[in-house]
Amino acid sequence: MAGDAHGGSHGGGHIMPVYMLVFTFAALIILTILTVLVTRVDLGGTLNLSIALIIATVKAALVCLYFMHLRYDRPFNSIILGACVLFVILFLGLSTIDTEQYRDEIHWRQVELSRGP
Repeated sequence: MAGDAHGGSHGGGHIMPVYMLVFTFAALIILTILTVLVTRVDLGGTLNLSIALIIATVKAALVCLYFMHLRYDRPFNSIILGACVLFVILFLGLSTIDTEQYRDEIHWRQVELSRGP
């Protein structure tokens, strides 16, 4: 009788074709390589950061849409995700503007790394 309290069914999951998962994985790998290549080109600190954040946002969207199955979920969850992304963009954009304003007041110094004992 104790075993009757729990059903064996956990509900139907989102069945995705294997080619879609492989395509998503390949896109994530390509975007990761693109991120590394962008860091090797000096486009200015703010532009490099902006490009890296755009690539990271696309990668996060791919993970959310396909691996977390938001593409097949209720539209409300996608709206919440979009609102979160907009707030992150707003926060980082305002932080970047603030950094540009006070850049001359920041005193940088080179730190020497010790080799250890």
